[in-house]
Amino acid sequence: MNDKWIRLVGIPLIAVIMHIVSDGFPTGQNAGWWRGLCVAFSITITIWEGNRALFKLLRHWYPGYDLTARRLVMQTLVSVPLTFAATVGLDFGWGLLGIEVCNQGELLEDCLRNLLPTLFVTSIYESVYFFGEWKKNLQRSEALARAGIQSELETLRSQLDPHFLFNSLNTLAALIDDDNEPAHTYLEQLADVYRYVLVSRDKITVPLREEMDFVEAYLYLNKTRFRDDLQVERDIAPAAYTTQVAPLSLQMLIENAIKHNVISPENPLRVLLRAGGSPEGYFSVMNNVQPKTGLEQSTKVGLRNIISRYRLLSTRPVEVLRENGLFTVKVPLLTVNS
Repeated sequence: MNDKWIRLVGIPLIAVIMHIVSDGFPTGQNAGWWRGLCVAFSITITIWEGNRALFKLLRHWYPGYDLTARRLVMQTLVSVPLTFAATVGLDFGWGLLGIEVCNQGELLEDCLRNLLPTLFVTSIYESVYFFGEWKKNLQRSEALARAGIQSELETLRSQLDPHFLFNSLNTLAALIDDDNEPAHTYLEQLADVYRYVLVSRDKITVPLREEMDFVEAYLYLNKTRFRDDLQVERDIAPAAYTTQVAPLSLQMLIENAIKHNVISPENPLRVLLRAGGSPEGYFSVMNNVQPKTGLEQSTKVGLRNIISRYRLLSTRPVEVLRENGLFTVKVPLLTVNS
């Protein structure tokens, strides 16, 4: 136990306090008061070190947070007789040296008074040990929880392993009739979407042409679901395809538009993708606003993520506009040296 400073400070301090409580403050050249302080110091150090040794032994016998109650019971059952024995023994020993500690009628009172340092010492060591064990127990629980989460994550990752998924897609393709061309096309687009996510997720930027190929595959999947209820227009200058964008950023903006707006035959969602030919231009994703009702408000985590990424990639900020029933997000087109 690393308690050197507690003992160096605690033992003299308790001895002085207990002696002052018993005999008051010294007055003049009072040799008896200083002898009494030596007696108090001997009693305090004996009780402290005795209870400390007892605590170390009980900690070995009843270790851990779960056995706290049993350890406290045993500490109480042993420390009280130990305190009485130390008090009587020291009173007798000092008496042999000619120093009377207390009268016979005051021996019980002296023993009871010495239970105070016993209580103090026990409280210090037990509290430090208890909270230390509680903290370790909490850390073990958190480590087990993290291990469980990590295990679940690894299981999920193994289930979503690229080879596993592509083999499953190939198997699914083999099960589809050869004359079912729409199903084969849908499956190919799904594979392209997943392949792009795997390839681009560790890249900082990608060419706009690659991102748009991915966007087209993603839009194909959603058009199959929503058909004419999802209407997408493109106005992209040929020169813009040589610029760079943050990977998955354009798809995320389109996904947000689909996720947060009503899409129906009566209220089709119209999305406009626009980019100018200037290297210092912007790529805009614009949609009409027709928010869903009865659902939780958007957390805008995806949009904040895009804004944060482009803040690191360009001095030009992402622009977010909402006016005239339209929601527009403009991300800066990047050059290789941006």
